[in-house]
Amino acid sequence: MRFFFTIGYQIQAVVLGWYVYNITKDPLSLGLIGLAEAIPSIGIALYGGYVADKSDKAVLIKWVVGLMVLASFALYIVTTPSIVALIGTTKVIAAIYSIIFIVGIARGFFSPAAFSLMAQIIPREHYPNSSTWNSSIWQIAAIVGPALGGLLYGFIGVHATLLVIVASISISFLGTFFFKSVPPTYVRKTSIYESLSEGLKFVFKTKMLVGALSLDLFSVFFGGAVALIPVIASEVLKVGAQEFGMMRAAPALGAVLTMLVMTRFSPMGKPWRNLLFAVAGFGISIIGYGLSRNLYLTLFFLFLEGAFDSVSVIIRSTILQLLTPDEMRGRVSAVNAMFIGSSNEIGQFESGLTAKLMGTVPAVLFGGSMTLVVAAITWMKTQKLIPKTLSDISKQS
Repeated sequence: MRFFFTIGYQIQAVVLGWYVYNITKDPLSLGLIGLAEAIPSIGIALYGGYVADKSDKAVLIKWVVGLMVLASFALYIVTTPSIVALIGTTKVIAAIYSIIFIVGIARGFFSPAAFSLMAQIIPREHYPNSSTWNSSIWQIAAIVGPALGGLLYGFIGVHATLLVIVASISISFLGTFFFKSVPPTYVRKTSIYESLSEGLKFVFKTKMLVGALSLDLFSVFFGGAVALIPVIASEVLKVGAQEFGMMRAAPALGAVLTMLVMTRFSPMGKPWRNLLFAVAGFGISIIGYGLSRNLYLTLFFLFLEGAFDSVSVIIRSTILQLLTPDEMRGRVSAVNAMFIGSSNEIGQFESGLTAKLMGTVPAVLFGGSMTLVVAAITWMKTQKLIPKTLSDISKQS
C-alpha cells in the first residue's frame, strides 16, 4: 500500500509542479501548491489524530486512500485537453489547487492512522530497524516516482501521466483490503477538546520530542528550496523534463542508499548529536545546490541533501515511537504531522515566495544558510541531550 501510494503521490507532485510552472512561469505558483495542501492538513491534523485513536486504523486508512483515488481521477479529468480548451488555463489551475486542498484533508487523517497502525503491529524492540525499512520502502518509491514522472511527462504528456497516477493509487487502495482490523486502544473519557489537549501537552512537556519536532520544522521550512527544482531546471540549468525527473529523484536516491547502510550501521548511538549533524549537512548541501551551475554537480548536492535528511527521519521517527504511549499515538502523530508532515509544503511556499521576492538562487542560498543557523541555535540550547544514548531515551518512555 505504502509503495504504490507514495509512487503515485510523487509522480503527481512532479507532474503538477512542472505543469503549473509551465503555464504560469511564476515560482510563487509552486509555493501555492504547497500552501493549498498544507493549510487543510495542518488545520485538521489534531482532529485526525483523535479520530485515529478512537477508530479502527485499517478501516480509516481504507477510506482515506479511497478519497485519494477520487482526487487523482479528478486531476485526470480537469487536465483533459477538451476541458482545458473549454474552461481555460486559469480555471484549470484553480481546479488543481482545489483538488490539492482535498488531498491535504486526506493527509490530515492518513498520517496518524498509518503511524498508529505500524506501531501496533511491530514489536517495540524492532522500532528502530522497522523505521529504517519502512522509510526505505517509502524512499524507493520516492526515487522511482520523480524519475518516472519526469520521463512520462516528457514522452506521453501530463494527461496520460495522470492516468498512470490513478492506476498506482488504485493499486494502493486494493492493498488496504489486506489489513487486519486494529481496534482502538484509546477509550474516550473526556471531551474532544480535553482529549486533543492531552496530545499537545504530552508533546510539549517532553523536551526531546518538542526539540526534534521544532528542529525539523524550521530546518525543512527554510530548506524547502528543493521545491524550486522546476525553476532551477528550466531557468538556471536550461534542461528538460527528463533531467528534471533525475533532479527530483536524486534526493530520494541518496536517502534510500543511506537508509540501507543504516540498517547495518545505526545512527542511534548518540541520536541527538547525530540528528544535529544531519541537519547541518542538509543545510550545507542546499547551499551547494544553489551555487551549482552544472547538472551533475547539482545532482550530487541533491543526493547529499536526501542522504542527510534520511538520517534525520530515522532518528526522529524512532524517538517519536519510543516516547509515545500506545493510547496516544494517533494524537501525538497528529502533532507530529502539524510540525513535520506539512513542513515540506510550508517550506515549498516559503521558497516560492522568497524566489518571487529575491530571485531563485538567492532564495535557495538563504534557505540553506537559515537551516545552518537553526542547527547551531539548537546545538547551543540542547547541550544536555547531546550525550544521550538510545537506552537513555528508552528509559524515559
